[in-house]
Amino acid sequence: MNTPTELADELLGVMFDADPVAASLYGFHEHDDRLPDPSLAAELALREHAEDVRVRAMAVDTTHADLEQRLTIAVVVQHAQATVAQLDARAPEYTVIGNVFAPVAGLLFHLGQVPVADAEQGAAFLQRLRQLPAFTAAVAQRHREGAAAGRVPVRVLVDDAVHHLDDYLAAPDRDPLRTPDLHDPGLERERERVLADEVHPALREYRDVLATEIAPVSRPDDRPGLCWIPCCHEIYQRLVHAHTSTDHTPQELHDTGLARIAALREEVAELGGRLWDERDPEAVLARLRTDPALRWRDGEEMLESARSAIARAETAAPRWFGTLPDQPCEVRPVPGAAAESTPLGFYLSPALDGSRPGVYFANTEHAERRPRYNSEVIAFHEVVPGHHLQLSLAQRRTELPMLRRLISINAYTEGWGLYTERLADEMGLYSDDLVRLGMVAQEMLRAGRLVVDTGLHEFGWSRDRALEYLRTNTTLPELEITAEVDRYISYPAQALSYLVGKLEIDRVRAIAQQRLGADFDIRRFHDTLLRHGALPVSTLDPLVHEELGLPR
Repeated sequence: MNTPTELADELLGVMFDADPVAASLYGFHEHDDRLPDPSLAAELALREHAEDVRVRAMAVDTTHADLEQRLTIAVVVQHAQATVAQLDARAPEYTVIGNVFAPVAGLLFHLGQVPVADAEQGAAFLQRLRQLPAFTAAVAQRHREGAAAGRVPVRVLVDDAVHHLDDYLAAPDRDPLRTPDLHDPGLERERERVLADEVHPALREYRDVLATEIAPVSRPDDRPGLCWIPCCHEIYQRLVHAHTSTDHTPQELHDTGLARIAALREEVAELGGRLWDERDPEAVLARLRTDPALRWRDGEEMLESARSAIARAETAAPRWFGTLPDQPCEVRPVPGAAAESTPLGFYLSPALDGSRPGVYFANTEHAERRPRYNSEVIAFHEVVPGHHLQLSLAQRRTELPMLRRLISINAYTEGWGLYTERLADEMGLYSDDLVRLGMVAQEMLRAGRLVVDTGLHEFGWSRDRALEYLRTNTTLPELEITAEVDRYISYPAQALSYLVGKLEIDRVRAIAQQRLGADFDIRRFHDTLLRHGALPVSTLDPLVHEELGLPR
């Protein structure tokens, strides 16, 4: 019988076999010369291994196990189950878009972020580049296999992927694959040859496959969801469970989103009255969408606003957390052609070996068309007190299995990020009521995600209906609305995790405050949630009861 730690280590090996580039980004260099294998045969082998780990973890008797062993088993079971659900979705067949959620565009972005410490790692990076033609050919084959089975992408997203590759190939001087320093002039020269003679021709060939073979057979805009793909309606139910780690049905989540949107409109009216003496929520939302004075001057102003907000949060954090990150987070613009179809901001965890810092990527593309009032809330969500604090602290827990220090369980990870947006208001971090209104607008977006994601994949919404819902019920500018909806189409159910996780953290905190009264310590509560790494949200209630000694 395997121990919980042995099972966790085995599952981590499954993850790194599936994505050796992720292993490099985390600072593990055993597979630095490898790319993922996107073939169906490799996917099926990974699925079999993950399912075997899940079954063995379910058989472990935790009756007399300590807290951390019980949590490890819960994490292994949930993450193995989520891995199987994701593999069963056959996503490489029909996920075609020009952003990080697609196999080719995502690989191009992430390879550009891989740290290269010396010439040995430089040689390994070069070996990866030599494998890119085989990778793109294998992805193209998965698209063909999917098309033969009726599992095809959405035409408008295929067009976006073609546009992304055209932009990428038209600007070789901005190629992110040129970013890492290979620490050897000979390797640098060989990289130039490999890019020119092998990689770029392979990307052109893949681009042509998309344009000539896949686009003509793709789904129209009015059928973008999984419910329009053979055998995938049931897959969506499993992805909902994987991303939320709850048993909520799509209908329950849809209804929760609608109710939350209605409640948040009242808060919009209150803040609008304080700001502009305007208490009609529709008028307030319209002003946020259209007032040119609420847009950025340029990308650098956007980046400086984020850095200033993060500095304030870092100063206030010791009053709210007992343990804090020991390394700063860098703020960078989203690089290259990926910015066009990438959401407003995202976070990349630091490497364990210190070779790469945590990075908040802000999308400065067309900054003059993006709202300035949500910069602070997004910075708090992505950095401090959000993901950078959360994930950096998990990495420091060297006594935990490595799996628990690294993985993201979406409802926990993104639920924490959304929870900290309101926490930042408690901490006094928002600079005025306008950016506080931006906080409410961001929560409306997360509630809208419950409505739109389930609408697309469960209830058969068209892309236009999803776009119109976000136009009416959020403050996003058009370019961000399009990126959001296309993200939900290309990454089903992930967007559900934010509000589901946040509501569970709110619920557990309210119980702790009610039962402990004056003895409730917010720093101890936060440390309890953060010091165990990512967890299924179903474990948070018993964890808080046990660690804080709540009376039943």
